[in-house]
Amino acid sequence: MVRDAAQSTGTGVSWEPDDDHRLLRRLLRHSHIFSAAVREVLEEELLRMVSDHPLSLPQFHLLKLIAQQGMHQVGEVAQFLGVSSPAASKNIDKLVRLGLLTRAPDEVDRRVTLLSASRSGQRLVERYEELEVERLGPALEQFRPEEIHGLTRLLDRLSVSLLALDRSQGGFCLKCAAYCEEGCAVAHLQDFCPYEKIRNRCRGVRETGKEVK
Repeated sequence: MVRDAAQSTGTGVSWEPDDDHRLLRRLLRHSHIFSAAVREVLEEELLRMVSDHPLSLPQFHLLKLIAQQGMHQVGEVAQFLGVSSPAASKNIDKLVRLGLLTRAPDEVDRRVTLLSASRSGQRLVERYEELEVERLGPALEQFRPEEIHGLTRLLDRLSVSLLALDRSQGGFCLKCAAYCEEGCAVAHLQDFCPYEKIRNRCRGVRETGKEVK
């Protein structure tokens, strides 16, 4: 089964069922440790440091996305987060109530409400990123730049291989936690970035009044 999975991803690695099972267990173990370290030591702790109010990671990722990528329609948010409209509205309401997001009518179509990051929201995201660099710096000092680049490439390849096992994915994923850039593993796998596809479609509707495929 492991061999089939490896061959289906095109890695060229052939694993036998009786190969060192401990190696795979170690990979999973350290993947979980790495994921937990990023979430707890970086994301959750830094978020507590920069925000006077409790924010969930999805709420912060939404704020960060809007702060860095510009105005979004309220109707886009549910698609972006992959949640129901009521759930998206709940997150938006909290961020607006805390003064981190603002609502304003679209000048082109007054029926459309646009979201943008307030000055407080922008400052929160900027301060978070400053602390992120300060926190990561000492942790990365022991590694050479080529080692970090190599690890980045390996993580990208492994992500593509794992995501290839589930072809049912669609829509906006936010697997990058709003670190949007070219070369996304999901975009490589699906031949498009789910975020950009939704964003461009919604922009087309807003500008022309017709849905853009």
